[in-house]
Amino acid sequence: MRLADCHNIDDFRKLARARLPFPVFDYIDGAADDELTKARNTAAFAGVDLVPDVLAGVETIDTSCTILGRRSALPLMLSPTAVQRAFHWQGETAVAKAAERFGLWFGISSLATRSIEEIAALTSGPKLFQLYVHKDKGLNASMIQRCQAAQFDALALTVDTIVSGKRERCLRSGFTTPPRFTPRAVWSYATRPKWTLDYVLREKFRLPNLDTHVAEGTGKAVSIAEYFNTMLDTAMDWDTAAKIRQDWGGTFVLKGVMSAGDARRAVEIGADAIMISNHGGRQLDGSRAPFDQLPEIVDAVGGRIEIICDGGIRRGTHVLKALCSGATAASGGRLYLYALAAAGQDGVERALGILRDEIERGMRLMGVTRLEQLTSDRIRRRN
Repeated sequence: MRLADCHNIDDFRKLARARLPFPVFDYIDGAADDELTKARNTAAFAGVDLVPDVLAGVETIDTSCTILGRRSALPLMLSPTAVQRAFHWQGETAVAKAAERFGLWFGISSLATRSIEEIAALTSGPKLFQLYVHKDKGLNASMIQRCQAAQFDALALTVDTIVSGKRERCLRSGFTTPPRFTPRAVWSYATRPKWTLDYVLREKFRLPNLDTHVAEGTGKAVSIAEYFNTMLDTAMDWDTAAKIRQDWGGTFVLKGVMSAGDARRAVEIGADAIMISNHGGRQLDGSRAPFDQLPEIVDAVGGRIEIICDGGIRRGTHVLKALCSGATAASGGRLYLYALAAAGQDGVERALGILRDEIERGMRLMGVTRLEQLTSDRIRRRN
């Protein structure tokens, strides 16, 4: 299978699986417990039907919108995801460049393998930093201050990762960051020589946004679950979120909101946006899909705060369904991580081109020329 054979996001998943050692692929692909929520995130979109209009004159359409105060060419954001250097040697560099080329928001994680400053110098496109609240308050303050100095456009506080979900694929494979060549997985690494040589011979794996404060930033091998369960602040509450918003002073997002009550609290503390998200099913298995929660949250806070439907996006029509249901935009991580793992920047650009074409085609077939026309009367939910 080649990059040219990839015509949808699932194709990129298949190519990534062929090119990655299985512990690395399972880290991207896996989720918590029985992985019910991960499957539900995408399946939820199948429960809603699009209702097209015809004879609408769709020769010219406009797919652009404003998200968090910045213009975006599509109603789609690339969610922040961790340790991208482990998936392809280009890491966040590839995703940042692809996002800029397509005029999209791009987010980096606290556990990114490129520094805040590197990303800021690399792209003039809209940039979001995703903050995990650590027990080390000095580290939290350092990351916020570095983002301010680098002129990031927004900060997203992740609120659904007080402890790590039980990611059983990682427990079985022994996956760590940086990856270790364990005896059980050595054959998989040996039979993926391109990935293995790139990992060994190119620049060293680092977590540069952490390495001034914690040993894990220097390359110490540790599981993600161990990191989350020892380093993150389980005392984080609404007062913490309000204080971080104040310290940041710019556009502020809460990522991981899933209930209408929490959405209302986000409005009360002055958040500019919420990302309805269950962390790709990687935390609480058995939780609702973001798309299923969207109508309830829109009813509770719609119009008072931007709402981003995060997770499960695999098709351009999924983005359109989210907008019809009241979202400002949609976002996702695996939709570009599979492509990154499959072919670096070339893969990400091909994936984004496919999604852009699907959004444009879907709008034309629905008789829609502007995103504002994607309203609730354009969809029907199945019983």
